[in-house]
Amino acid sequence: MIKRPLPLTLEDRTSSITNTDFDDMYDRVFFHVERQPGRTTTKIYEMNIRASRHRSTLPLGRDPIIHLDFQEDESLGTVSFFKPPFTGSIPMARYLKKTSFFGTSLSRKFMGSDGREYKWGYRTFTGQEWSCTTMDNILVAHYDLKHPNIRTYDVSGNNLIIYEAFAHMCAEFVASFLIMRHIAQYNL
Repeated sequence: MIKRPLPLTLEDRTSSITNTDFDDMYDRVFFHVERQPGRTTTKIYEMNIRASRHRSTLPLGRDPIIHLDFQEDESLGTVSFFKPPFTGSIPMARYLKKTSFFGTSLSRKFMGSDGREYKWGYRTFTGQEWSCTTMDNILVAHYDLKHPNIRTYDVSGNNLIIYEAFAHMCAEFVASFLIMRHIAQYNL
C-alpha cells in the first residue's frame, strides 16, 4: 500500500468572501476571514481551533496575519502580510498581475514568499471553479463547489484543496484566492 500525503482540504464554511472560515477537515490548520460592516478591510486570522457556532460570538483575541484593504468603491487596494516569511504591504494589482496584457482578469499570477510564481485561473480545469498552478502547470490548489444534488448539513460543501507539498503557502493561497473571488464578484 502506497502512503501519499493528504492534501489540506479547507472547508469554506459560508462561501462569503468577507465572512467565512476555512477549516481543514483533518484539523491541521484553521483560518477565519472577517470584514466589519461598513469597512473596506477584510482580515484573515490564523486560528487554533475549528470554527463553531460559539466562536463567532467570542472576541478573537489575536492579531490578523493578513489584511486585504480594498478601496471605498471595492476596487483593488493593498494586501498586507504580518507573519514571516514575508511581511509588508503591496498593491493588489502588483501582487496579483494579469497573466497576459489582453487576457482575462480572472487569470492572474503572483510571486509566493517561497520564490515561486503561481497563477490562479477561473474554470480552467473541469470540475474546479478555481485552480492554482505553478508556472509549469503543476496543480497546487483548487476550489471546488458543492454539487447541487448533494445534501450538506450546516456547512457549505465548498472546499479549497491545497496539496501537501505546498501547505507552507496556505495563508498566501487563501489571501490570493479571496482577492481573485473579489475580482470576479466586482467584475474588476
